[in-house]
Amino acid sequence: MKRVHLGAIYAHAVTTGQALDEVAKLVAAGKGGYIVTPNVDHVVQAEHSEALREAYEEASLSLVDGQPLMWLSRMTGEPFPEKISGSDFVPALIRLAAREHWRVFFLGAAEGVGAKAAEVFRSQYPGVQIETHSPTFGFEEDPLESAKVLCMLREADPQILVLALGCPKQELLMHRWRQELGRAVAIGAGATLDFVAGNAARSPRWMSAAGLEWLYRLAREPRRLAHRYLVRDPEIVKIAWRTLWRSREATGREEVGGGR
Repeated sequence: MKRVHLGAIYAHAVTTGQALDEVAKLVAAGKGGYIVTPNVDHVVQAEHSEALREAYEEASLSLVDGQPLMWLSRMTGEPFPEKISGSDFVPALIRLAAREHWRVFFLGAAEGVGAKAAEVFRSQYPGVQIETHSPTFGFEEDPLESAKVLCMLREADPQILVLALGCPKQELLMHRWRQELGRAVAIGAGATLDFVAGNAARSPRWMSAAGLEWLYRLAREPRRLAHRYLVRDPEIVKIAWRTLWRSREATGREEVGGGR
């Protein structure tokens, strides 16, 4: 799969259908793997986190989640075929799991959110097998709590593991646990379970297409998201210029080399 660089990380140039086919291959292989869904905030955080960059480097699949990143890819001459947000891909993945009789596990989100999201999916896809667990805050830093969660996952033996822990926690945990998760194919889902459960509202499609999803979310949760959107994420402008400049330099070198 072709990689398109986004600052210090990347995403694969695939369609939703191709991404689902890749997941099916991973499940069939039985060796596990994990999926990341980079957005602007992930790109910015990766600039300052070697651990996050390593997690991205070893991901089985990276799906671009964000209209600004779509625009950046077009400017560099390597456009993604489509945006694949986690909140769209996870429902498609659950639909596939129901059809293929895969077991699913939801890990994370606030108490009761995963269970509510599971109920919604069961009503849509009767027979789909979903277990849920909302761990205590900071469990990933507690060896005993981490061991309990891993034991729970081994007993459940899911083919699909959805982590709703937020970035970078979910990406770092998938990377750290990549051997312990067995055959489970994990995906970092962020706020997806909150959306499905009805605890949070997604932005209107027109705002998402216009790259304004961040503004919608900021207006709804200003105290929680102000630092992310107003202080941290504006660094994407500098990263985008650097990525674009490097892309043009590379194109120039190829043209010179071809002329020779």
